[in-house]
Parts: sequence; C-alpha cells; structure tokens
Amino acid sequence: MNRRALLGAAAAAAPVALAAPALAQAAPELRWRLTSSFPRNLDILFGTPEGIARRVAALTDNKFQIRCFPAGEIVGGLQALDAVQAGTVECAHSAAYYYTGKDPSFAFFTAMPFGLNTRMFNAWNRHGGGQALANELFGTYNIVPFSAGDTGAQMGGWFRKEVKTVAELQGLKFRIAGFAGQVFAKLGAVPTQVAAADIYPSLERGTLDAVEFVGPYDDEKLGFARVAPNYYFPGFWEPGARLHLMVNKAAFEALPATYKAALEVACAEADQEMTARYDAGNPQALRRLVAGGAQLRPWSREILAAAWKAAHELYEETGAKNERFKKIWESYRRFRDDEYAWFRVAENSFDNFAFTAQQTVR
Repeated sequence: MNRRALLGAAAAAAPVALAAPALAQAAPELRWRLTSSFPRNLDILFGTPEGIARRVAALTDNKFQIRCFPAGEIVGGLQALDAVQAGTVECAHSAAYYYTGKDPSFAFFTAMPFGLNTRMFNAWNRHGGGQALANELFGTYNIVPFSAGDTGAQMGGWFRKEVKTVAELQGLKFRIAGFAGQVFAKLGAVPTQVAAADIYPSLERGTLDAVEFVGPYDDEKLGFARVAPNYYFPGFWEPGARLHLMVNKAAFEALPATYKAALEVACAEADQEMTARYDAGNPQALRRLVAGGAQLRPWSREILAAAWKAAHELYEETGAKNERFKKIWESYRRFRDDEYAWFRVAENSFDNFAFTAQQTVR
C-alpha cells in the first residue's frame, strides 16, 4: 500500500481541532461592583442596574459580571458618585441631581423644573448636544456617564396639610432633590435632601412636613399616604427624571471594545425599559392609593406661576456665577423652547381632547 496515501487517509479521518472564537480568546473574565442610590425594595429603580448586569453578562458569554449592591451596603445612597470617582467601585446607578452641591450643572442630566420631559430629553441628549455636555461635566469627576432609565413625569409629593397658596409654603420642611429644592426655597419652603431609605422615618417623626419621591408605583411601597394623605400633581420640577450608569473612567477605558459595546447596549435597553415599567405600573398603583384614602390635589395656578418665575430667575442667577451651568442652560433652553412649540401643536392638542373625551364622550 502507498505509505503516503495511508498517512493522508489517517489525517483525513482524525478529528479537526477548531479554533476558539475570537471573543473567547480575547475576552477576560471581569468582576465589577455597582452601588445603587436606591434600596432593594424599589424594584424598578434597583432592578434597572440588575437588568443591565444580566444583559452585559449575556452579551459577553458570562465573562463580564457586574454585582449590584443597594444603597448603604457599600456607601450611602448619596455617596455613589464619590465612590465611582475614587475607584471604590467601578460603577454606580444614581441620579445626577443628587450632586448639585458639587456643581449645579448636574441637575440638567436628571430633571429641571419646567424642563424637558422624557422624550424631549432623549432628543436633546442624542441629537441636541446633551450627551457631549454630560461627558464634559462627568469627565471632570473621572466618570463616563450612560443614560440608564427615566421615570417619566413625576408626581408633586405628599403633604400633611393642604397647600393652596405661596404663603402656605412658608417654613414648610420639604424633602425634595436637586435644583427644585432651591426653587422651593425661593418660595419660602425649607428644602432638604434625604436618601430614599430615610424618607418615611423622617416624615413619620415630623422632621418633614412633606416629601416627594417618584410616583404612585414607588410611593405606594414607601407608605407616605399613611402619614401625609394630600397627594399633589404634577411634579413640575420633574417632567421626566433621568438616571445614569456612572462608570469609573479608568475602568471603562480598560475594557475590551466588545465589553464597552455590551455596556452601551445594556444601558440603552434599560433606558426604555424603566419608562415602560413605570407607565405600566403607575395607573394601578394610583387607583389603589386613592381607594386607600389618598387625596389627589392639583397645584394651584398661583403656586405654579410663582414657581415658574422663581425657577427662571434661579437659572439666570446661577448662570451668572457658573460658566458651565450657563453654557448648558443656553443649549438646554433653546432646545426646550423648540420642543415646547412642537409638542403644543401635536402632542398637547391630542392629549387635551382625548383625555377629556375618554371621560365625557361615549
């Protein structure tokens, strides 16, 4: 028999060793820690980074794992940005306006009184220069920001007593976050910022006269109606409220390109999922709250007009002292004014008829 032919046949019959996929060869196993600004029982807020972690793992063949910790287990809810900046953790899920004490410009990237709603913010962030401005601001704190969830329009908070006039806001101790606290201070209230887990005890003890958080789905869980039954609307200071995944810059830059892409994709999906979950859960929660005794009350025209005036005065005053704030406000305001004009023609005209007709036209 031909020896060369025999060796060739044997080689053909032998199992073929396939090369491992390029991702498997190049992908390191990574373990990150994420600190949230929210407690575990707020399943949408805390569940959002958990969803991001699951998606990142799925997109990287389980090689990139992110473990999520609720507020207080690593650092307090309002220290999340500091922990990322210092590299104590690789990332955090938080609201930028918790950090307006560092720079008031952070408020633009969560919510501004009489500002952009969820859809408007998406447009500004993606196509109006908002993301570049966010990158610039967060970058000074050694952080790469990713938009990662929006609550949609929020409610106006829970009050022990009715508040009909600006005069009745005088001295009122109000838990409220971000730039809105300064607006209420101009109206005579005493704003304070309290982490989510500490709000109810403060209200129950009488340390607070009123609190605002998100909306019916979360507020029901936190039990505010038991102590402060007057539920005001709308949350004019949060027409939408954006959350961010805040990633330590050095940690992000060290990621393989495929892991960076996985993180970006997971955050983009989470951005839409949070709004959808709140829009699905809030109507039923509101019905239960009202059935349980919550008193729905609209803000008076007097308070809304005074708040609008105070907010815009504050924007000009802050911009005069802070160049970054002024730069962002000019971009934000131009975009907001165009969006308001468009939404008034299309969205608002539809809403005004359809929402009323649903109650009256059969």
